[in-house]
Parts: sequence; C-alpha cells; structure tokens
Amino acid sequence: MSKINNDLKLVIFDCDGTLVDGQHMIISAMKQASVNCKVPYPGDEQVRRIVGLSLPEAISKVYPQLSDHDHGLIHGEFVGHFQYLRTLDDHHEPLYEGIKEAIETLNEMDILLGVATGKSRRGLENTLKIHGLEKHFVTLNTADDGPGKPHPSMINVAISDTGARQENTYMIGDTTYDMQMASLAGVHSVGVTWGYHEKHELIASGANHIISHISELIDLVQR
Repeated sequence: MSKINNDLKLVIFDCDGTLVDGQHMIISAMKQASVNCKVPYPGDEQVRRIVGLSLPEAISKVYPQLSDHDHGLIHGEFVGHFQYLRTLDDHHEPLYEGIKEAIETLNEMDILLGVATGKSRRGLENTLKIHGLEKHFVTLNTADDGPGKPHPSMINVAISDTGARQENTYMIGDTTYDMQMASLAGVHSVGVTWGYHEKHELIASGANHIISHISELIDLVQR
C-alpha cells in the first residue's frame, strides 16, 4: 500500500457511459447472445440500465427467470460476439465530447487518474489504447479484479495504489451503481448526465455533484 499523501488528488472514472459510449456494442452483443441461446431479448433500455455491472451480474439482472446454466451460456455467447465486434474496423465505442481534453488537463494538473469499471481488464485496456489514453491512468480496476459495483473494493484498491486520501478522491460515473460505490467507499461522488441513468436517479443514489459536461469537472476538482 502506498503511503498516504495529504496533497494528492485522485479522480476515478467509470468507463462505459462516462468515458466512452459503449452501449452500441453491448446491446449488439446481448441481442446476438439472446438469438443464439433462443431466449427473448429484454430490450435495449433494459440492457442499457445494467451497463457498468460485471457481466455475470448484468446477465442475471437482465434474465432473472433463467437458470445459472443458461446465464453461463448467454455469457459465453455475449463474450464471443463482443470480441468479434472488436475485430471490425468500424466498431462503435466513441469517446464522449471533451473527454480526451479533460483527461489531458487533469494530468497536467498532476491529478492522479484511475478507472473503475465493470469491463474486463482486456476490454478496458483495449478501449484506452484505441483512444490513446492508456498512459494517463495510474490505477485500473475491472470486473476481473474482485467484487463488482456497487461494492467499494475497486475504489479502495485505487486509493491504496496511489496513497490518496478518501476526502481527496472523486468517483465519476453515469449510473446509480457508481454513486452507491462512491458512498460506500467514503469518497466524493460525481454523477454525469450524458450516460445511461437519469439525473434524478443519480441524486437519489447519493451523488454529491452532478455535471452536464466533462469540462465542469476541472473546476470541481480545483475547488
């Protein structure tokens, strides 16, 4: 564990719905998994709402009526199709407006940056590499590394990795799972309005701050 530093600030980002708009590939993969497993597709909105959870938990929420065995089959089909989509030159996982500039600015301000995501580590590293962001993050925590959201483990590990204090740590996310995780970890929770959960849901789940553009984060962290 790193020694606690009173001056360090740590900003932890969710990935899908916060840094990148990953819903298109997730929805496509879930639709194909439903077809391949011959189960009814629950609808785009239902799938959007579980973005951010680890894949096993997301599948169990979307298909609560199915058995663990069926969940495993859907998991395999989802992963297979998702990996296929990544091989396509036009696979669709764009950065949201202003994200790259904000990350570069925070980096220049000597603010430590991390990611806490329901993605696999392979998926996260691929996404960051595609957008040229991998060098900016000092701690990455994924669904492969331990309990998923809203368990506070990913934030706790990031704090341990960097030596930042809880009161100097910010969790930036678009879902209620992110806000709940931040609250459980005792850090600042910043909800973003451009993702997959509604503003009123973020507030109800404990968001300390709400921002409608990533540029607002710079002023917030400086304060």
